[in-house]
Amino acid sequence: MKFKGIIPPVATIVHKDGSFNREGMKNMIDADIRGGVNALFFLGSAGECMHMSDKMRAEVAEFCVDYTAKRVPVLVGAIGCGTSDVIAYAKEAERAGADGLVLINPYYSAMTEEAIFRHFAAIMDAVSIPAMVYNLPGTTGQSMSAALVKRVALEIPSIVGLKDTVDTISHTREAIMTIKPVRPDFSILCGFDEYLLITLILGGDGCVPASANFAPHLTCGIYKAYQEQDWERAQKLQRVLAHVPPLYVSGPPFFGAMKQAIKLSGVDITTHVLPPAMEPDEKTRLWVQAMMEKIRPENI
Repeated sequence: MKFKGIIPPVATIVHKDGSFNREGMKNMIDADIRGGVNALFFLGSAGECMHMSDKMRAEVAEFCVDYTAKRVPVLVGAIGCGTSDVIAYAKEAERAGADGLVLINPYYSAMTEEAIFRHFAAIMDAVSIPAMVYNLPGTTGQSMSAALVKRVALEIPSIVGLKDTVDTISHTREAIMTIKPVRPDFSILCGFDEYLLITLILGGDGCVPASANFAPHLTCGIYKAYQEQDWERAQKLQRVLAHVPPLYVSGPPFFGAMKQAIKLSGVDITTHVLPPAMEPDEKTRLWVQAMMEKIRPENI
């Protein structure tokens, strides 16, 4: 399966006490699908998986896969430091019916590229569904080189793509130019919304944008305009999208601000976050309101 287009890392909706809000999650999933996304990614960074118990991860994965009901493909994050833990998360996602996994290189302790490669290989030996690897050096402290991802693409065929969340287009460009010639089917998606259009122009396959949870008309619109070669529309939407990236440094982390934006977009959710993350302060809430006014479809 090829994962491409606009794939939001879906916000996990919770009650004030931190328990999973199933009704709110239904509304979130329905809104994303109505917005025209190409797939959904649960239990990613924006999904607050790192702040969940193993029991809650399993609950969220099972519910979200079941409720999505094959309307779009579903990726589930199997994210952790230890190989044995990640294998358990991966098997859980497979049992739940996920179409694919998202795997991050181990964080906290820096690893050799050989150790990272073996980590991915061991996980994929344990499951039968495909996976994408997720490069997030801002959190892991260690970027995966294009050469490493090329080796992964060539030697672990069930790994089918890369989410490259690096705040420089040069890394994504190098990955495209290094990997696509030897494995053209390998999907390369940017993780930062603002790099969507240039990623597509360079030969990439899309984006994994948190903004698609509250402004799918922007990223889905850019992707559609690119496919239709409507350059004027693509450029216009990309310029509007430029108002969004400051949200990702609000908080930090940005989960509460993102959920505030989602609610302001008209989706009936609760905006609580899992500790140790905190609710946005008044200054942040006012900034989010102003941002949402600038990016509303009727204001473009």
